[in-house]
Amino acid sequence: MTALTDLGIAAIRNGVRDGDFSAREVAEAFNAAVAAAKPLNAFLVETPDHALAAADAADQARAAGETLRPMAGVPIGMKDLFCTKGVPTTAASHILEGFTPEYESTVSQNLWNAGAGMLGKLNLDQFAMGSSNETSYFGNVISPWRRNDGGNAPLAPGGSSGGSSSAVAARIAPGATGTDTGGSIRQPAAFVGISGIKPTYGRCSRWGTIAFASSLDQAGPMARDVRDCAIMLEAMAGFDAKDATSLDLPVPNWEGQLNASLAGKRVGIPKEYRVDGMPAEIEALWQQGIAWLKDAGAEIVDVSLPHTRYALPAYYIIAPAEASSNLARYDGVRYGLRDLPDGANLQEMYARTRAKGFGDEVKRRILIGTYVLSAGFYDAYYTQAQKVRTLIARDFERAWEVCDVLLTPTAPSAAFALGEKSADPLAMYLNDVFTVPSSLAGLPAMSVPGGVDASGLPLGLQVIGKPLDEQGVLNAALAIEERAGFTARPAKWW
Repeated sequence: MTALTDLGIAAIRNGVRDGDFSAREVAEAFNAAVAAAKPLNAFLVETPDHALAAADAADQARAAGETLRPMAGVPIGMKDLFCTKGVPTTAASHILEGFTPEYESTVSQNLWNAGAGMLGKLNLDQFAMGSSNETSYFGNVISPWRRNDGGNAPLAPGGSSGGSSSAVAARIAPGATGTDTGGSIRQPAAFVGISGIKPTYGRCSRWGTIAFASSLDQAGPMARDVRDCAIMLEAMAGFDAKDATSLDLPVPNWEGQLNASLAGKRVGIPKEYRVDGMPAEIEALWQQGIAWLKDAGAEIVDVSLPHTRYALPAYYIIAPAEASSNLARYDGVRYGLRDLPDGANLQEMYARTRAKGFGDEVKRRILIGTYVLSAGFYDAYYTQAQKVRTLIARDFERAWEVCDVLLTPTAPSAAFALGEKSADPLAMYLNDVFTVPSSLAGLPAMSVPGGVDASGLPLGLQVIGKPLDEQGVLNAALAIEERAGFTARPAKWW
């Protein structure tokens, strides 16, 4: 019999509904898997009681003959950027250590309303700032993957949603929430061989989610496959009057409309995504992805996104600028860390608290953001970056005149070793080169595993879609998934 922890969201939901096993059995199996996976450092807080309570509610509903909720019996991991009532929420930062919210984020509440249970809070890059999960105050998350060519160095699970990616790939959670500001769902998904989708900006409420860059942040699901992502996204999405950027639109039945046939669809291949120094394996996978989509019935067309080269520098002006504003609230006055030695005044408390509470990468981005917003440089940097953002969005609009979705690599390499790039921030930022443009334009985009490199590490393909066309993105990703037949999984060492 297949171990319960080997099952994904759809299989668990269907099995509980059909009585193949109880929701409590599922919760107990995953709780045990989480408890045994401490070496991964994926979870900051474990909440086995929450998972069991949701499971018992599902089992009782089934016994009473009630219609089960969409995610009844499915335990998930919650990225520790979502506020959870009565459960510590830290954004992996010392400055919020010990903070326990008195309210629930809209996304997490939507998932609980759908019947999901919480296995715990997942580690991440501090305040979601990072591409390797090495900036967490509570230690690095370690990928469950290892190179098969004799190298045994611990690998990065991607970031910032590294706890989420590691937990799903290691089979200690069937699905997890992530957030994506410039690629923080898609890049880690690619690094560990799972699927993850960033929906259109505004599809999922940002209320109760700790902010990094408010015009970019978007929640999304990370799971084993495309169908599981569709199920979870349906539960997460929806209008929220508490979020001024929330889209007042009905949530489509994404799972029910999944279709791997792309007959009549056009797939664009942006020439600007062929960057200097891109590994031959990434290029080969991209070509294979093109062949798979052709086989699914799609027409392949070449497109140009001429302002792509400016996306990364524009992002690393806009995102830090918004972060410097958002993170001004962490001052030691109302909640979180307070460093107030005897005789210190208010200004000294602010300075000491922020110096002690924020990590180096967070400080770096606050300083960059404050600089580009300062009186003498606002027009030279921030205003220019916003103009570039408009041009990038216009490039995509012109591309949609000739194609329905775009196909690109997700990341410029497979997972790298922990510590390999942490000394060079610019090298780390380049991990987002393929994911940032669609974030700046607010477009739905998804990573799906397509194969492995020579070291046996996963490589991902990215599908980018028109605004609000999550269905088109999911369908193209499903076409790739069915043809790739990706079944590789990490050998258990933890």
